[in-house]
Amino acid sequence: MPPVRPTISTGSFTATVLREGFSAVFAILTFDSEGKGYSSPGLVARRGATMMAQKRADLAGPGIGDYADLEKVLPDDYEPLLDPRETQRAVFEVKAYIERNLCKELNLMMVQVPLIVDVESGVNDMLDRDGSRTPVQFHISNDYDKHPVDAQVVQAATKWKRMALRQFGCKPGEGICTDMRAVRKDYFLDHDHSAYVDQWDWERAIRKEDRTLDRLKDTVRTIWNVIKGAEAHARRRFPALRSGKYPTLPSELRFLHAEDILDMYPDLPRKQRETLLVQKYPAVFIIGIGWPLKDGFPHEMRAADYDDWITETRSEDGRRMHGLNGDILVWNPVTRRRHELMSGGIRVTAQSLRKQLEMAGQLDNLQLPYHQAIVRGEIPLSIGSGIGQSRTQMLLLRKAHLGEVSVTVWPQILKDLCAKRNIHVLE
Repeated sequence: MPPVRPTISTGSFTATVLREGFSAVFAILTFDSEGKGYSSPGLVARRGATMMAQKRADLAGPGIGDYADLEKVLPDDYEPLLDPRETQRAVFEVKAYIERNLCKELNLMMVQVPLIVDVESGVNDMLDRDGSRTPVQFHISNDYDKHPVDAQVVQAATKWKRMALRQFGCKPGEGICTDMRAVRKDYFLDHDHSAYVDQWDWERAIRKEDRTLDRLKDTVRTIWNVIKGAEAHARRRFPALRSGKYPTLPSELRFLHAEDILDMYPDLPRKQRETLLVQKYPAVFIIGIGWPLKDGFPHEMRAADYDDWITETRSEDGRRMHGLNGDILVWNPVTRRRHELMSGGIRVTAQSLRKQLEMAGQLDNLQLPYHQAIVRGEIPLSIGSGIGQSRTQMLLLRKAHLGEVSVTVWPQILKDLCAKRNIHVLE
């Protein structure tokens, strides 16, 4: 059977979806003088098949993807500033500081969070909309299979948190924070990607009038100030971190739309764009991740049912943009690579949920309890994000590998590569 290639209209553009197995990416678009998009298959040939293949492959998710390439980028002059015992003390100092101050600054309360969820609830995070990263699933044969449960290990608590706002009776301006643990089995395991994920997953109820770029930016600045405060706290408590070998984090983030970044580096895949960007601006928040850009590809394949990446916004100079979400990325001076710390944003409404599911070819998901709760207005409008715990600690404690601040499984080839560079992971 030939691949299905439906044409989708969103009101601001028309695109042809290309389906290859479980992946779905948008065909190349051109834009007229008014910024209106239309499909342009010929542009693929003019841009070059190689470049487009690289961009498509770059949507598949994080990680380097090849241990020969990883060997080339691992630092060869690494000396840890803290020994393993000091590192563990510092990990818990940073953790306590961030949890305490996130809750204080964003008006959150710490709550329990699930490790496993019912498949039928629809609250597990699928991470991307192309189906490339699926959760661990298992059958619980409860009561001799008379009352069984099919369960999944969470990949993140993104959707569960929004449902939990109702459960904990959060009013606009109030929210929750979790010490979330997850498993992402489809990651390529390198020095900054692990199958074991720990995040500060937080969510706060908001009003309709709060669904603006200004409110998003204010919230992101607050989070950045907490991270900066954690860095200063760690340096006070552990003098070795003040060695002067590595620079401190910038005082402020730079906010850039994904559209602008593509204009800066039009011929590069997403990861290469991000790398050049954080070399120029060491701490950035990329706005609008998920909306198809001028080259026909989204900056990254963000899931369709939590972050709002379709809502039209305006840049500071009045240009039309899209999306109320984004990622914090920094330059990591130890690994000499881009380093993602946070992903999140303002969440979908009933209207933007339907539009995004339509674009992703996932309208059937509207039948699930989570999606129905949004459509019926049964759960609050909200803003939220996931802040990587081990990723933040790795950065602030000047470590070269996630495995120096968390304990999980790593392939022997990776452990051997790292040991040659004086990088020793916890086991």
